[in-house]
Amino acid sequence: MMRQRFRRLCGSAAILFIFEWTGFAVAEDLTPRQLLTQSKRIMFLGDSITYSGQYIASFDAWLVTELRDKAPKLIDCGLPSETVSGLSEDGHAGGQFPRPDLAERLNRVLNEVKPDLVIACYGINCGIYEPFDDTRLARYQHGMKHLKAAVEKAGAMFVVMTPPFYDDVRSPRKFSYNEVLDRYSDWLLDQRKQGWNVIDLHAPMTQAIAERRKTEPQYTMQPDGVHPNDDGHWFIAQQVIRWAGDEKAASSASPKQMLSERHVSDSLLPLVQQRLSVLRDAYVSAAGHLRPGVAKGLPVAEAEAKAAELSVKISALLDQLPK
Repeated sequence: MMRQRFRRLCGSAAILFIFEWTGFAVAEDLTPRQLLTQSKRIMFLGDSITYSGQYIASFDAWLVTELRDKAPKLIDCGLPSETVSGLSEDGHAGGQFPRPDLAERLNRVLNEVKPDLVIACYGINCGIYEPFDDTRLARYQHGMKHLKAAVEKAGAMFVVMTPPFYDDVRSPRKFSYNEVLDRYSDWLLDQRKQGWNVIDLHAPMTQAIAERRKTEPQYTMQPDGVHPNDDGHWFIAQQVIRWAGDEKAASSASPKQMLSERHVSDSLLPLVQQRLSVLRDAYVSAAGHLRPGVAKGLPVAEAEAKAAELSVKISALLDQLPK
């Protein structure tokens, strides 16, 4: 009996130690708002859609107007062409290089950034633009589970988005690739039963475009079938803001309208985008990767100093608002 009690006490101490070390309780015990407010550094992982950073900048603009000086620092560590499945199609990029595999750099980028929260979006590349295949889906599932485990081992919380819509009209194939992504999205949503924190992007984006095309048949958020335009990036940001609990801001027609309704100048947007870009280039470079053609960033210390200068300008804009 005494031995069992000792083990229970040790277990409780270990849980308390983990809580103090990470600053978090168990992820499923926290609301999205609590995840954000308890984070100092939030890292985004993904492919070229994440690397471009527009949806992250819109979310950052919402975050800094919402939390002001308590807003966490966002660090975009997306990488073009990347998959979480480790797969690559024959002749990718004209045969110049295979798709980079997140697993190759994951531990390094976690060590470099030291995030409190990681938000990831993968999938559109992971099916490698082929018809549905159980083996490919299994590779995606394995990659996602490995990503979640690695993030949590590093002491951070994990949030994942379902893959974006693929526009079969703009980039048609002999099959519907968006229906392939339906299966990937369904699996991720099912992981909510296991306590995963999942933001659904795929179904809302699919539904929104179908609805819009009833009156505008040529409407698209992805002119090439994959990469979002301004409408597409704002749509992604809306889903993250909605997940965070702000339906009013998420219902704005654009990031500029969102800022206008908060009485903030839209000059905030280029400032947060510039801050994101300088930090992205620095941290992605510092962690290292195998993807050719990605701009090399400043040393991290220099990038952080530049980001701090931009933060002062951002704060000056926010200081003009009523408290």
